[in-house]
Amino acid sequence: MTAQTRTRIKMCGFTREADVDAAVHAGADAVGFVLYDKSPRYVSAERAGQLAARLPAFVTPVLLFVNASSDEVVAASSQVPGATLQFHGDEHAEFCAEVAQRCQRPFLRVARIPQNPASSFDLVKFAQDNPHAQALLLDTLVDGYGGSGQSFNWSLLPPNVNAHLVLSGGLTPANVADGIRLLRSRARSLAVDVSSGIEAGKGLKDAAKIQQFVAAVRAADNMLS
Repeated sequence: MTAQTRTRIKMCGFTREADVDAAVHAGADAVGFVLYDKSPRYVSAERAGQLAARLPAFVTPVLLFVNASSDEVVAASSQVPGATLQFHGDEHAEFCAEVAQRCQRPFLRVARIPQNPASSFDLVKFAQDNPHAQALLLDTLVDGYGGSGQSFNWSLLPPNVNAHLVLSGGLTPANVADGIRLLRSRARSLAVDVSSGIEAGKGLKDAAKIQQFVAAVRAADNMLS
């Protein structure tokens, strides 16, 4: 379904200036901040704004929300100019579209895929139900919210999905190439999203792992080009 040759990379869960700088240096396309206060990677909207101010042109800040109110999303968005919104909870499609319109921002919608079997989740219908999302972010369904750190069976996803997809959940430098190889041809485009796979500890990124992750993605791109 796609002639894509470069996989976009989002890295998420940043709390420190040095880690943001490392992601930018490595070539990340987007840097995410978790505005969910039950997450160990939580930062306030004000702190997200401070960290996002370090991003150069064409590196996109992303704000992750979990079941936040529309007013909370709007207020947080005002702290981070140019941020994409990521709805990572049980928000309805209409809510996501309406709030994003209020903020005048694009948004990502999480699709929480069961680990076993992944085929029980109707991703084609989910895409049809969320036509205003810039992309659908595929994460693993687990107890709790805000990023699972676990993978699902990618091979069970549908062969054709009329949406831009972002693969997330348990990605590491060791397995990201397999995900790209399996899923790139199944969607309009494929991006990847990593958090725990580039960490030394929760919310504490590892510069070497960041570099290794980007290198693994680029190697996969070269093989598929």
